[in-house]
Amino acid sequence: MKTSLLLLPVAAVLCAITAPIKSSPLPGGWAPIPDIDKPEIQELGQWAVAEHVKQAKDGLKFTKVVKGEVQVVAGFNYRLDIHAKNSDGVDGAYRTVVWELPTNGRRLISFTKAN
Repeated sequence: MKTSLLLLPVAAVLCAITAPIKSSPLPGGWAPIPDIDKPEIQELGQWAVAEHVKQAKDGLKFTKVVKGEVQVVAGFNYRLDIHAKNSDGVDGAYRTVVWELPTNGRRLISFTKAN
């Protein structure tokens, strides 16, 4: 009985140590964007398509952001899965990474057709 009572606090401590801890994402790690329907996220996707069109001149039209992740860096990287229509009106899936600088600037890091 005494041994069982001694093991109980030890087991409680072990459970507390090994339980998963939910916290903010670590700098450098990607974390899901919980609400991609927020206007700021949709606007960021629209901006990414517009920047891509300036460079590629392919006439894509933004439809919506369907998934996203954020990474804490010097500012924030946003990895967004976007739907956009081509000049024929055909909807396609794209992945983009946008770096949002701490000084309110943005840079389009990548924009590719999703598989």
